[in-house]
Amino acid sequence: MPALLYRVYERRLTRSLIGAPIPHHVGVMLDGNRRWARKAGFANLNEGHRAGAAHIANLLEWCQESGIGMVTLWLLSTDNLRRADDELLPLLGIITDVVDDLAEPDQPWKVRIVGALDMLPPAMAGRLSAAEERTADRTGLEVNVAVGYGGRQEIVDAMRSFVLTGLAEGRSGTELIDGLSVDSIGEHLYTSGQPDPDLVIRTSGEQRLSGFLLWQSAHSEFWFCEAYWPDFRRVDFLRALRDYAARHRRYGG
Repeated sequence: MPALLYRVYERRLTRSLIGAPIPHHVGVMLDGNRRWARKAGFANLNEGHRAGAAHIANLLEWCQESGIGMVTLWLLSTDNLRRADDELLPLLGIITDVVDDLAEPDQPWKVRIVGALDMLPPAMAGRLSAAEERTADRTGLEVNVAVGYGGRQEIVDAMRSFVLTGLAEGRSGTELIDGLSVDSIGEHLYTSGQPDPDLVIRTSGEQRLSGFLLWQSAHSEFWFCEAYWPDFRRVDFLRALRDYAARHRRYGG
């Protein structure tokens, strides 16, 4: 799309969102980095991950400008951890660096790490936790960084936490069963205390959740985009918000 037409279309989309319902919490599956690198002709596919990491700040700025209060970014799945070291280790470094960048003093983001940190290399887990601590008192956009994250693993960990907490409090097996509920499980999820996502966006043309926020997305709206993540534009983001605003959310009714 020529630059002038692109800017006109972008302004039109922005105007269409004035007064429209905006999601409070948006989940984003940043998919297609490796395919982008292949398409761009890079021999080293990690260049796709680097391009994707550099693009995250743009998305956060778009979210903040739109009045969105929370965004969850899926950067690394538990399945990714099974990759060969020559592929995995550079990716872990890129992710850790981008989280450190989000936690820089001149940034407004409040970072929260969601995932199984015990599945990550100790040094990486330590840096991620430290980045989260450095942003704990910030009041800007809340950014959940899903690293070492899998929806099934999260539910298993929530159930384990629920049982261990109950046992530590001296509850019997019967009392644990009686106390089991949707709310009690929710209290032990990685995102405990946070609202569920209103909108989930996935780039790269794939139309499946792949385990992302399985529990939390029960009533979410979904928007799939053909663009690979590094090519995801503000126009694409605005189109997702426009489509969300046009939907009638029935919450299963």
